[in-house]
Amino acid sequence: MPRTDFLKETRIHDFSYNKKNELCCEKVPLRKILEKTGSPAYIYSSKTILEHLGKLQRAFRSVRPLICYSVKANANLAILKTLVRKGAGLDIVSGGELFRAGKVKCPGRKIVYAGVGKKDGEIRAAIRARILLFNVESVPELERINEIAKKMRRRVDVSLRINPNVDPHTHDYITTGKAETKFGIDFDRAREVYLASQKLTHARLSGVHVHIGSQIETGEPFVEAFRKILSFIDELEAAGVRIRFLNLGGGLGVIYSDENPQTADEFARKILPLFKKRKFQIIFEPGRFIVANAGVLAAKVLYLKETGVKKFLITDAGMNDLIRPAFYNAYHAIWPVMKRKDAKRWVFDVVGPICESGDFFAKGRELPEMRPGEFLAIMTAGAYGFTMSSNYNSRGRACEVLVKGGSFRVVRKRESYQDLVRGERI
Repeated sequence: MPRTDFLKETRIHDFSYNKKNELCCEKVPLRKILEKTGSPAYIYSSKTILEHLGKLQRAFRSVRPLICYSVKANANLAILKTLVRKGAGLDIVSGGELFRAGKVKCPGRKIVYAGVGKKDGEIRAAIRARILLFNVESVPELERINEIAKKMRRRVDVSLRINPNVDPHTHDYITTGKAETKFGIDFDRAREVYLASQKLTHARLSGVHVHIGSQIETGEPFVEAFRKILSFIDELEAAGVRIRFLNLGGGLGVIYSDENPQTADEFARKILPLFKKRKFQIIFEPGRFIVANAGVLAAKVLYLKETGVKKFLITDAGMNDLIRPAFYNAYHAIWPVMKRKDAKRWVFDVVGPICESGDFFAKGRELPEMRPGEFLAIMTAGAYGFTMSSNYNSRGRACEVLVKGGSFRVVRKRESYQDLVRGERI
């Protein structure tokens, strides 16, 4: 049975159809943007981004959390600046993301640095930037940070990432809190590290970090994990270890298809009772929750191909632009940029021009017929879209556009052929 998504939905946050049946981002028709930029193009709503940040800020205002947006979800400088201006910090995982944080003038005290493989130069740069915390994934990494900080005559704060062995019931590739993943340290080993932490001269083990995965729809896995973490912290504090920071990670789910994820308020109601009378600085690291539904990937239909068994819509966007369907078998709704009342409905595979069988955006999807030259929008593409894009098949990456009310601007230009070979030598 083919899946259909167009009939049941005509609005995703600030993407909706106007009276002329044009798909708009806020008040701007996507057609108007694409006439200027060409395709493919990532198009983002500033209003949606800020509304989602605001939902978390309001839901957890009683504990005054530091909300560090996860840069890996969407690293565009205009988006980072939009969030930093509204009080967000940044969760980074590389020296490049630290560089981006500096470009948007995010204060060091609002930056936390995660990741399992930090290089020496990245550690030194983060120490110079006076970041708030390193999230550490292994004992060798902790020892290396201590050595580098000692050479630089600085003391740094560190959170140890605990792996609570909780199943978040999400895709295996975005599950991070189970024992068999590469992330974090088990409770027994972590206990030994905290109790021996006084031997570290320049790395203060003053925090606990936990992140169990992404696209988690219910509060139960979080509650299970956080209860384990709080019990562990009670043990540490009874042994004289002082914990100042509790980093609860991210992972809140969003709607791609027929999911029913918890809201920020529902999440807060489930977990806030766990933290009554606690005095930690609570840190969150949301990414997908803030930007996923704030963006679409717009593409042009190049050809309609029919075989004996299938109809294909071939677009000018490919898996190099949005790899999630190929990588995770992820579902994205697909809407026409302009609705035609006379459009018949057919079952299509929506594919790109890349020389790979995995180059698809949808399979067996019931959609309104679209003609060559018309545009479609791949919805909920604001997170892990452009940031995971590549130049595979020597294709330039798409442009990025940020919309605010009735205006828009290109916040990353489309790559040219010359961009593809920059830095290469014959």
